Amino acid sequence: MTNEIQSIFNRIAPVYDQLNDWLSLGQHRIWKEMAVKWSAAKSGDTVLDLCCGSGDLALRLARRVGATGKVYGVDFSPNLLEKAKERSYWQYPQPAIAWIEADVLNLPFEDNQFDAATMGYGLRNVKDISRSLQELYRVLKPGAKAAILDFHRPSNPQLRTFQQLYLDNFVVPVASYLGLKEEYAYISPSLDRFPIGREQIELARQVGFAVATHYPIANGMMGMLVLSKLGVIS
Repeated sequence: MTNEIQSIFNRIAPVYDQLNDWLSLGQHRIWKEMAVKWSAAKSGDTVLDLCCGSGDLALRLARRVGATGKVYGVDFSPNLLEKAKERSYWQYPQPAIAWIEADVLNLPFEDNQFDAATMGYGLRNVKDISRSLQELYRVLKPGAKAAILDFHRPSNPQLRTFQQLYLDNFVVPVASYLGLKEEYAYISPSLDRFPIGREQIELARQVGFAVATHYPIANGMMGMLVLSKLGVIS
């Protein structure tokens, strides 16, 4: 499954930004700014963006931490990472962002390394959500926060119907026109599998996060999981 998802994201890399626009009705930029704010990243911090895609959140973090900070963008799709590098050259060349091809289930970082972290539209696609949250917990410093943004199935039946109609009658047809029908067809089953807010909170607490809060966004069609790793380094 991991290789399959990786292949999908490699193939959709050229239109990845349009995908987020279509799925979020253009609102994902606002929600990403919210994620950066809720991560509590500040000037001079060393921060991490998991499943960085084409670099949207990592670039926003770079502006937040400034020239004295450091940003690491991690993704398992080399095609998306290449797109992120290209964007960073003209959008925000300084400080240089470290783009790293890696699996979020096995991060190539030391324990207690990062002051803050974000993840946008990635948790829903990982093979093992608990393992990815465990790895995130491991690499965060005590006192650090993380904000995880993703699409969700809303609990309201009418909104669920609207969401599915939108996917079936707009997103998939547009994807088909671009020759990517099969790649976009994964979205609905991924939403069906994704744990709801209270389940995400429980998974986060099981791996050690002392504080976990889930905020529904856009009538529950989107959500933000905000995590805090408490304690001090001994």
